Amino acid sequence: MLGATENEVQSSKYKVQMNRLTVIGLVIVVVLVIVALFAPWIATYDVGATNLSMRYLPPSAAHWFGTDSTGRDIFSRVVFGARISLQVGLIVVTVSAIIGTLLGAIAGYYGGWVDRIVSGYVFNVFLAFPGLLLAIAMVAFLGAGLNKLILALCIIGWVGYARLIRGQVLKVREYDFVQAARALGASDARILFIHILPNAIQPLIVQASLGMAGAVLSEAALSFLGLGVPPPAPSWGVMIEEARDLSTLQAAPHALIFPGIAIALTVLAFNFIGDGLREHLDPRQRAR
Repeated sequence: MLGATENEVQSSKYKVQMNRLTVIGLVIVVVLVIVALFAPWIATYDVGATNLSMRYLPPSAAHWFGTDSTGRDIFSRVVFGARISLQVGLIVVTVSAIIGTLLGAIAGYYGGWVDRIVSGYVFNVFLAFPGLLLAIAMVAFLGAGLNKLILALCIIGWVGYARLIRGQVLKVREYDFVQAARALGASDARILFIHILPNAIQPLIVQASLGMAGAVLSEAALSFLGLGVPPPAPSWGVMIEEARDLSTLQAAPHALIFPGIAIALTVLAFNFIGDGLREHLDPRQRAR
């Protein structure tokens, strides 16, 4: 009895901790969305306005995050950077989830040679290369730019969703209600989209939340490498790349710190939400 009580206490503490982290993640994401939507009114300066006489200013009442090597206001650039990061994350996750869901559902439902072609060949081609390395190659081929960056991340991002949905469909298609619908003469499209996918979609929600964090981080990494959003766009990755030279690090370390904090908070927030959703939606997680 004592052991059971201790397990219950530990489980309760774990749930409270997860709930707190999920709430923290939600609050951060809501703030980011508000900042992105109202960036023109929140930003205190023009993001492209330069003033060499005000370069490397430390954080102050006039410039909350200080200024960079060309005198641009870092706070205003971080604010507009949130718009770019969330735009990339939202589009990449939406497009990747749609493509991955369709291909994974078709492969899992029909099986046989269809599954062998889609999951045995198409999936493996994309999984044969590290995701970021493949994205670098695609962006280098397509050229730098926001739209091309989004396209490259969508091309490599759908595979994870497809594998996840394929596994779920393989399991759900054997349930009794699916067999009953098939026996009643329902079409494949109706069985797949009305009966199977609604019961296989829960893990996709968790994957999408974690995918937002991955997309934001990938955009920052590619922009840092000069393969994403080209400067002087206020991307967080571009800001870090511009602040990494020794003179800027010595004169204005805040030019590197604040966009780095923005990236870290955004990625942590979506990871917290994803972990909370997984704990809430997965019965095995709740049992643990």
